[in-house]
Amino acid sequence: MKKKKIEMPHTFVIIFGVVVLAALLTVFIPLGRFDTKEISYMQDGVEKTREVIDPDSFSYVLDEDGNKVTNVAPLFGTEDTGRQGLLNYVFEGLTTGDKYGSAVGIVAFILVVGGAFGIVIKTGAVDAGIMRMIALTKGKDILLIPLLCIVFSLGGAVFGMGEEAIPFVLIVVPMFIALGYDAVVGIMCTLVATQIGFGTSWQNPFSLAIAQGISGIPVMSGAWFRIPLWIIFTGALIVFTIAYAKKIKKDPTLSVAYETDESYRKEFQQTTKDMPFTIGHKLVLLTLAACMIWIVYGVVVKGYYIPEIASQFFIMGMVAGIIGVVFHLNDMSINDIASSFANGAQDMTSAALCVGMAQGIIIVLGGTSATDGTVLNTILYTISNALQGFPSVVSAWFMYVFQSIFNFFVVSGSGQAALTMPIMAPLADLVGVSRQTAVLAFQLGDAFTNMIVPTSGVLLGALAAARLPWGKWAKFQIKFQTVLFVMSTITMVIAVVVNLT
Repeated sequence: MKKKKIEMPHTFVIIFGVVVLAALLTVFIPLGRFDTKEISYMQDGVEKTREVIDPDSFSYVLDEDGNKVTNVAPLFGTEDTGRQGLLNYVFEGLTTGDKYGSAVGIVAFILVVGGAFGIVIKTGAVDAGIMRMIALTKGKDILLIPLLCIVFSLGGAVFGMGEEAIPFVLIVVPMFIALGYDAVVGIMCTLVATQIGFGTSWQNPFSLAIAQGISGIPVMSGAWFRIPLWIIFTGALIVFTIAYAKKIKKDPTLSVAYETDESYRKEFQQTTKDMPFTIGHKLVLLTLAACMIWIVYGVVVKGYYIPEIASQFFIMGMVAGIIGVVFHLNDMSINDIASSFANGAQDMTSAALCVGMAQGIIIVLGGTSATDGTVLNTILYTISNALQGFPSVVSAWFMYVFQSIFNFFVVSGSGQAALTMPIMAPLADLVGVSRQTAVLAFQLGDAFTNMIVPTSGVLLGALAAARLPWGKWAKFQIKFQTVLFVMSTITMVIAVVVNLT
């Protein structure tokens, strides 16, 4: 009798399981809340203010008899109950937030970017460019790995690149598969590289600067420690990815993405290696390159975020479509621009739904508001108390572990900083470690688990772009997470020993 192969659960199934677990937590964990206070800090010579948690203000929500209150998530919530239920998680998750983030903004971003790249792919410029790249590299294609890892890691370190990596996945993944590697290599060189940079950044304005400002230490300080850290972790990424890539090129069947990459391989079988690389193809790729430069300028100089970046990609898609029509690429017509945009967005629908479903986990838990009675506030307070009473090195390491786990629920870097750092910074004083070390624990914990948690909208978007299920990715990524965990543990010990300031 043939042994039945164990099938990895679909991402939707995994998220639903987590939603059920979240609902169970509401049965046992009482609600807690904090008061907030306004703090000010300097960033780039400008004084900024921010509302943060008052760490000494925690209190349980009590009923009329003085008993702690739980708010069990109902099976189905309505406006009458004032609480969303377990089975509301999909719709309510999708409609959470605004255009600047959370679910709505990221869902819209994923669909618009998918549509724009649907037009680019329709022109055939990507396939032609990949074939040209294969011809030019001629056995030196392995050098693309360190080059891309460094570029994307710098993007994460300098301006907090994250969502911006998703469009690159649509191009880099097919390129590596055509070169004889797999989708995993493409994701490692793009999305994972940005998170390595994010976690070791010395100037990221979206998380590091906020965490340091809240902690009352100079913004952008500690660069003397973080720049070498960035070099070491980026180097580890390169070594790990090259070793994996060589193994896959030698035997492609060893890849966790071997089956899902089949669709790419079939497409490349229909693409002749001697296909022409025309002026029209070059103009489309130049349009893509110009868009990337425009985005970097917009983010660094103008402070562009999700709405502006999505619009930039939309413009790129329209220009690429017009070029395709003018130069008769793939016999494109005006209607093909519209249909390819729709097809591209359709390909990203699964990722968009995952983003909303993942946000539903927080809704079932009661939200992330510090001033409302929620389960997360109680968890945060309880764990912060548990960290006291240990040697400083152990406490610092527990801070890192806690931030890694908490990131499962709050994947936003700025959001996690706002919730945890007002508590972790004064806690660092109590346990005998520097506040800079507490910020480092937040950095490492926040960034590195973004590469594997199924609640990360950016990760799910990138995996959808690569046509790789989360379960298969997690099977591979757990190995790299082990490497990062060991390296981060060593980093926390060193930070305590040198009294990082």
